[in-house]
Amino acid sequence: MQGSIGKQFSRRTILGGAAAMAATPALAQECRVGPAPHEKGSRVWMDMDQVELDAAYDQDIYAPLANQVRKRYASMSEATRGHLGQPRRESYGPTEVEKLDIYPTKRPGAPIFVYIHGGQWLFGTAKASAYPAELFVNAGAHYVALDFVAIKEAEGDLRVMADQVRRGIAWVYKNAKSFGGNADRLYIGGFSSGAHLCGVVLVTDWQKDFGLPADMVKGGLCMSGMYDMKPVRLSKRSSYIKFTDEMEQVMSSQRYLDRLSAKTIVTYGTNETPEFQRQSQDFAAAAKSAGKPVELIVGADFNHFEMGECLGNPYAPNGRAALALMQLS
Repeated sequence: MQGSIGKQFSRRTILGGAAAMAATPALAQECRVGPAPHEKGSRVWMDMDQVELDAAYDQDIYAPLANQVRKRYASMSEATRGHLGQPRRESYGPTEVEKLDIYPTKRPGAPIFVYIHGGQWLFGTAKASAYPAELFVNAGAHYVALDFVAIKEAEGDLRVMADQVRRGIAWVYKNAKSFGGNADRLYIGGFSSGAHLCGVVLVTDWQKDFGLPADMVKGGLCMSGMYDMKPVRLSKRSSYIKFTDEMEQVMSSQRYLDRLSAKTIVTYGTNETPEFQRQSQDFAAAAKSAGKPVELIVGADFNHFEMGECLGNPYAPNGRAALALMQLS
């Protein structure tokens, strides 16, 4: 528990919430962590007061062993480099952080999967995102992990992060031949805050903004993300994201589904926070209603951080979805 939220939760509240999560596989419509009904404050979003909403955008409250899993991202990534060798490191922009790691496969003309890491927009690196590489390389795909600026270095502006991610993906498309990749089979994926950025990338007008083919990205895997920034803006995350009306609008991919053309798979785990579940469900439902090629996959009994970890497992929800998206086995 951290900050004011932690002070408002008793051990009984947390244990009660954990019990409710165990008993209820889907939490998308209500928050099981927070004050008792008679202690609730004013509604801020849907039926949530501020304490509940802040908790619903804080995955650590729903996954108390989160830090252990995050450490595994790093240790598994180190092990992956031991198996595959060091990645090819390239610059896609002028600043020090604008770099990417390429883990090549040996298959000629192989597809490319570009990964956008999560970390609450606050942290995360390409180095600690190597752990899924073996799955892709062994299946015959190039795996590319992006580095990009953290939100504090971007002075609270999500648009700066999104711009770097877009430029990184554009670099991969334009330079695919240099590492044996097939630019016509370019796929992207993102987890958590990276899934938010993935959604933003998927509704990019590549022709207008970059002079590249409109259908440059053939598919996207949005894992446990956020696609409408309104409730995020109302949560405690606004303490480090300097939202404006314009930023909320352009960083909400669900509001630009007319631009979505790539096949999209949306995933989430049933032990994630209620808002992350709802965001995924609503995004997939809205895309389907708009006639877009979208599939929703639910990871039964996975928490948020386990969903991120399972991208490296071909038999788990995200690993299986990534291979299916690229039509690899």
